[in-house]
Amino acid sequence: MHSRTLLTFGETMGRLDAEGIGLLDGGRPLSLKLAGAESNVAITAARLGADVTWVGRVGPDGVGDLIERRLRAEGVSTRALRDDAFTGLMISSRRTSAGVRVDYHRAGSAGSRLRPSDLPQELIAGAGVLHVTGITPALSAGAREATFYAVDVARAAGVLVSVDVNHRAKLWSAQEAAPVLRDLVARADLVFAGPEEARLVLDAPNDAADPLTLARAVAGLGPTAVIIKDGPRGAVAIVDGAEHVAPPVPVHAVDPVGAGDAFVGGYLADLLDGADPATCLTTAGRTGAYAVTVPGDCEHLPYRHELAAFAAAEDVAR
Repeated sequence: MHSRTLLTFGETMGRLDAEGIGLLDGGRPLSLKLAGAESNVAITAARLGADVTWVGRVGPDGVGDLIERRLRAEGVSTRALRDDAFTGLMISSRRTSAGVRVDYHRAGSAGSRLRPSDLPQELIAGAGVLHVTGITPALSAGAREATFYAVDVARAAGVLVSVDVNHRAKLWSAQEAAPVLRDLVARADLVFAGPEEARLVLDAPNDAADPLTLARAVAGLGPTAVIIKDGPRGAVAIVDGAEHVAPPVPVHAVDPVGAGDAFVGGYLADLLDGADPATCLTTAGRTGAYAVTVPGDCEHLPYRHELAAFAAAEDVAR
């Protein structure tokens, strides 16, 4: 690696959380937080001790101010480029206790107007890991161009490229997404995906293959490391041809949104610290499990000492 810095970019939004359970109406208070896969990863990794830089566009509004202020407060080196469009929003609510409903308001947002010139070559070439997601190329043609530009610059500079497939059906259809995500995965060194996302990239049937077989098939596209995140069923990885399995961490789920990003942030923080794949996978699983036990995308993610205490409690519970 060129350095121990994690570089990531993408859209960060405001997240409005409706308190309680029931219809979303004027009688329920809303709290304002942050949301965004890449900034979730950035904050997770920073809290675990990594050197992290985030780049993105925000609007000339209070939500944009909050994003810039919060990321910097988390110790993330922040390049919040001001745009004259609005900062995107997501609204999270619970109609019942069975799950969380998420609605996005981001079409035409500042974050969707990212372009290659926002990402200096020297910034990319100086990173240890460039992390991108499949969300950014779904936002606009310019954001898609910026994603592949950054990946190509990183590859040319010998920077490790990390990709979280992160297919968002509300942003683009599987038919539109599949060839783009397959191309992105083929250029990556390290890939994170859920089982359904792996099948999407592979153009495989929905019931095809177990996670390890899926990981090997995705690795056949080019990446040297593939991690399949399978939520409450744990995770598996193929790294340089070797298999790794991380069992699930049993927890009481409070808010599942952002758990996959926490998983990725935990893995990358350990990777930048020189840990072996098994250790990275264990840390990732514990960080993702911790994330579902607390509300919000990133506000209550663990610091390294809290993760150690969480792991100790998990070991005692076993």
